[in-house]
Order: sequence, then C-alpha cells, then structure tokens
Amino acid sequence: MPHSAEGLPCGVRGGARADAGAVGAAPYPCPVPGPEASPTPSAVETRTALVRRARKIDRVLAVTYPDAKAELDFDNPFECLVVTVLSAQTTDKRVNAVRPTLFAAYPDAKAMAGADRATLEGIVGPLGFFRAKTDALLKLSAALVEQHDGQVPPSLDALVKLPGVGRKTANVVLGNAFDLPGITVDTHFGRLARRLGFTTETDPVKVEHAVGELFPRRDWTMLSHHLIWHGRRICHAKKPACGACPVAKLCPSYGTGPTDPVAAAALVRTEGPN
Repeated sequence: MPHSAEGLPCGVRGGARADAGAVGAAPYPCPVPGPEASPTPSAVETRTALVRRARKIDRVLAVTYPDAKAELDFDNPFECLVVTVLSAQTTDKRVNAVRPTLFAAYPDAKAMAGADRATLEGIVGPLGFFRAKTDALLKLSAALVEQHDGQVPPSLDALVKLPGVGRKTANVVLGNAFDLPGITVDTHFGRLARRLGFTTETDPVKVEHAVGELFPRRDWTMLSHHLIWHGRRICHAKKPACGACPVAKLCPSYGTGPTDPVAAAALVRTEGPN
C-alpha cells in the first residue's frame, strides 16, 4: 500500500480525507466499523486471545507507520541520552532545534561536564526549565566522566543509576542507541496500553512488565515506536480519531472519540506534535 511522505497511508493529508465515500475507504486500508458494528473484543478474553490480539494490533500499526522511529535526532549514545533528558516537559521538535548548537559546543561528556553554566543555560533556554535542565546535564555529564570514562553504559542497571535517568530514558537509549530491546512507557504508550486492553496498570514500571509479557523481546523497541506514533497521530488523549483508526476492530475502547470517518479524519495528524 502506498504511503505519504509523512509516514501515513495515502488518503490522509493534514487531517483531511481524500475520499469521503464508504466507511472503510480511507484513510486506512482496513475497514473501520460503522456505528452499528461492535468491534469490542469479548469481555472475557483469555490470555492466549489477548496475546494474539495484541500482536495483531502491532502488526497493523507496523504497516500503518513503516517509518516509525525515535523522533528525537541524535548521532551517538551520548547525544541520545542528552536529548532524551532534555525532552521532558517540551516537544521533540524544540529539542531537535537546539541540538546542533548544543553538540557543536559540547560534543561529548567531558566537554559538557566542563561547560560554563551561563552558556549552557543560554543554549537550552528555549526548552523551558532551563536552570533545572542545565543542572541535570552538568551532573549527568560529570557522572559519565567519573563513573564510565565519559561513555554511556549499555546497561539498564547502570543507566538508571545516573543522575536524572529513569527507566523510560534508559529504555529509549538502550533501544535506539544500542539496539537492545526496551519498552518506553511514556504518556502515549501508557494511555494506549490501557485503551487497547493490554493492561489496567497505571504505574509505568508495571505497564512495562505487563506489556512486555505479551510480545517477543525482539519486538519491544518497535512496539514502543508504533504505540507512541499512533498516540501522537490518531489515538489522542482527549479526542481519539476512532473513525480513522486502523485497529478499531481490535480495540475495546472504540467509540471513545468520534466514529464518523469524516469527523475522525479531521483529527488525524500527519506528524507528531510541534
């Protein structure tokens, strides 16, 4: 199936449908149930059925978002770690905008650990909370130099011992900088894991373990990308575009948002938030 340059199936451009015909015509290839349909899986779902449904959802999302990847830019593990820390309370696009200046000035942990605070604050200032973020980068870089010879350790246990690094950040770095499987439970992943009925847990660590049990370890990193991309583009927090969702037939929360395909298509984003 052809896809647009934005990574979504053809038929979606800036939230508009190319064809307002039959319910299943666009924007996705799989038919979306109409109001009279009942796509909700059985209220009593066996463990085997849940695993099969969860993996089918991931396969559909893989086709829907063939270009899914981390939306933060980086060239090496140190950059991946730093931009992930900086992405808290701001957008990936804003972090990507300051990245060239930041790493031109401080290309490695040793350089950043010795940075002038005022200069570093000026670079990260557009991201908000610049004093706290500057402090976090200085402490993180110093710890890397003192404990790991300036290198980012490819280990969950070692990463979470670094100042300002939690499991979410650690799994982003492991999965994207080291190609080691990890599940990234951000706000989008957690919301979709519950909406899709993968788990009822709300604690991020419990969500990570519960969802991880449904999928082969090798799929964890891409599963994270698929759910995060879907959460940013279609399955929004307040008003999900249910009528434009490629996994509507597999979703127990179908109907949380508009099911009319035209109304739903207007809510679709062709890229993540600015």
